Amino acid sequence: MDKSALVKLAAALILLGAAGYSTFRWVRQGGGGSEKAFFYDLSEEKLFTGPRTAVPPIKGLNDALPDAVRAVVISTNGNPADKSSWKIAYLEMYSPELKSQIEAARAAGTSPAMGGRMAQAHRFVRRLSDPQWFSLSSPEGERIVNEWLTAGPGGGPAVVCTP
Repeated sequence: MDKSALVKLAAALILLGAAGYSTFRWVRQGGGGSEKAFFYDLSEEKLFTGPRTAVPPIKGLNDALPDAVRAVVISTNGNPADKSSWKIAYLEMYSPELKSQIEAARAAGTSPAMGGRMAQAHRFVRRLSDPQWFSLSSPEGERIVNEWLTAGPGGGPAVVCTP
């Protein structure tokens, strides 16, 4: 083997090692997704984490009442590691009908009986400061779930945070 081929082989091995190390770090840090989600206890007015698969409303922090809803948390500066930039974009909960159908379908390993379009009418959202909930299928509900997209620096996109 000539010297040029050896240099190329050495460079390829170094690059392969660097890629392997990066992949190892990514997997070790949980880069494959989080098993947790953010929830917000309405009576305590506190953010906490819970199982990503939980269907809101769920039991809150202070009692057995189901007064905790999903919270979509964003980083307004585009860096989810910077917790000082976190902001609750909106809260989400499901109607009792949709919640029971989702839970029953998961237990049975099937899909909920309620179709996608109907399910949108049974999902409710609101801003943290809003006094009332809006159906996701309403114009105001659509506005709420989309307005955070321009909450970043200079009107740019924000980033969704995971626990």
